Amino acid sequence: MTVTQAPPAKAEKRTEDVPGLLSRWQLFAVLACLVFAALTAGIQALSWNANRQAANNTEQLVRVQNIQSTLFRADALATTAFLTGGLEPPEQRAEYDEAIETVTRQIAEAAEAQPADRDALAALNTAVTDYNATIAQARANNRQGFPVGAEYLRTASTGLRNTAVEGSAIPIAQALVAANAERAEDELGAQHPYLILLPGLAALGVLYWVNRQIASRFRRRINVGLAAAFIAVGVLTVVGFFVAAVQAGNNNDLEDGSYATSYRESTARTAANDAKANESLRLISRGSGQVYEDKWVVASQTVEDNASSETLPFWADYVAVHDDVVRLDTEGQYDQAVKLSTTDTTLDAFDSRSQEVIADAGFETTDALRSGNTGILVLAFFTLAIGIAAAGAATWGIGLRRREYA
Repeated sequence: MTVTQAPPAKAEKRTEDVPGLLSRWQLFAVLACLVFAALTAGIQALSWNANRQAANNTEQLVRVQNIQSTLFRADALATTAFLTGGLEPPEQRAEYDEAIETVTRQIAEAAEAQPADRDALAALNTAVTDYNATIAQARANNRQGFPVGAEYLRTASTGLRNTAVEGSAIPIAQALVAANAERAEDELGAQHPYLILLPGLAALGVLYWVNRQIASRFRRRINVGLAAAFIAVGVLTVVGFFVAAVQAGNNNDLEDGSYATSYRESTARTAANDAKANESLRLISRGSGQVYEDKWVVASQTVEDNASSETLPFWADYVAVHDDVVRLDTEGQYDQAVKLSTTDTTLDAFDSRSQEVIADAGFETTDALRSGNTGILVLAFFTLAIGIAAAGAATWGIGLRRREYA
């Protein structure tokens, strides 16, 4: 019996579609370069915009803090003028009117600059109008010697600060200050150097992998086009990280430096004028003015905690005068205490210098944010252009291998 053996099975011949692989690898390399360019340039553009918004929000913060400070300044002027009795001194009346006019103008400017604040600013404008109307009633009664004038004055001054009543001016102003400070500080902290690294590292990883795949099939360890793309992406990633790190450091310095100076000095100026108003209210209340003296102490501590070294000496001069006012009032020399309180100009010196410090520090912050920000936008456009060029270099390099294979 003859046994017929089956012919041996033929080994499967494995073939590789090299042109197809090259096309896929080219697609991966090109996409890696383009996605890197788009994401990195986008992050840089967002950083540029964050600095612009930080500058705008810092300017708005200075505006609303000045509105708050000037409101307290107006109240200090009104209460001090009230102490003179009868027809108040024309220069003090003019200062008060100028302060209210400044507040009204800056409310309009702030509403134009920041749409998000418009509703709150409209409510603040209404509150300021009501306060001014009550002060007018207090003046009218005071000129005629009616005791009710003092009650109108206390009502206006207390209502200005009253946190328990919706629509009071100072609580609205404080909320505006807090909102704008939060926006400004968020934008100042919007530089993220390590985020810049992620698209670059991902693109470098893809380009390295593609080069290894091609090297395993061709007798070339390095593909010139892929190497050029790799170097371009690597250099842009390092430069982008360095620029973002420098900008983040600069923003931190600004936040701890001129920005903080402007914010804290505005806080001090507000508290200083609040203190002066409470000094006058103490004298107006005669024997029952201790509650206002307690408020003066709190305001004075706020000034000392926040005033800059340039304005603290002026505040110390005023504190010395205030101590004399309190001593005279305590010793029963009320008329002398009133005369000293109404003729002293040490607080005016503090207020004037404080405004200069705030303006200088605010300008320094916004100027640094704007003038040092252009380079980020230029780098974003440069990154986009070089990323596209890197994609072209990768295409060219893989094209060489495709022609070799053909």
